[in-house]
Amino acid sequence: MKTILEPLQGGLIVSCQAPADSPLHQAEVIAAMAKAALNRGAAGVRIDSPDHIQAVQKRCDCPIIGLWKQVMPPASVYITPQFYHAEAVAQAGADIVAIDATQRLRPGGETLAQLIDQIHRRLKKPVMADIDTLDNALRAAEAGADCVGTTLFGYTEATQGHNPPGLALLETLAQHCPVPVICEGGIASPAQARQALELGAYAVVVGTAITGIDSLVTGYVDAIQPVAKS
Repeated sequence: MKTILEPLQGGLIVSCQAPADSPLHQAEVIAAMAKAALNRGAAGVRIDSPDHIQAVQKRCDCPIIGLWKQVMPPASVYITPQFYHAEAVAQAGADIVAIDATQRLRPGGETLAQLIDQIHRRLKKPVMADIDTLDNALRAAEAGADCVGTTLFGYTEATQGHNPPGLALLETLAQHCPVPVICEGGIASPAQARQALELGAYAVVVGTAITGIDSLVTGYVDAIQPVAKS
């Protein structure tokens, strides 16, 4: 499974996603984003949902980190919460399955270790554990995760009030975590991406700053409206 991760080392992974209410939230559009990113040197992509993963897999030859966001109240976990979701992601063509690896409430009663074990044994896929803290990263590695990502830093109760990117967390993880650490979340410039690698990241995921047209346009419009109305 380590050989699947090797092409990503030292590289840029582009997260090609769009809000569900966006006209960009179409499999063909997501696949085009992914292809454009690869044409310009990205090492891999991170894709949400089986339909989008399948479209990207057909068009692109690169490692695909796949996930399936599913909100299942009252559970807080929503990134590939159950084995069923992991199986669909793998069957769609993902090379690596990303899952929530925090200690928050999980749907169905399945433990993190059980989920990782099933993904390894039944799907033969490596697991990217999306975490928020050093403790959860170490727990995920002990449970068998093949790599960890700082994806959920700033988005959980335990990290409330903190804003990504979690570069201090990244540096600590690189020093203490026994598996590769992928920096994800809040990287907003090429300089920050380089800094993340210098701090020990195995690879860097960038999403909104590259593919987040909806969010980026909203930010610009909100910034210029007060001036335009004055």
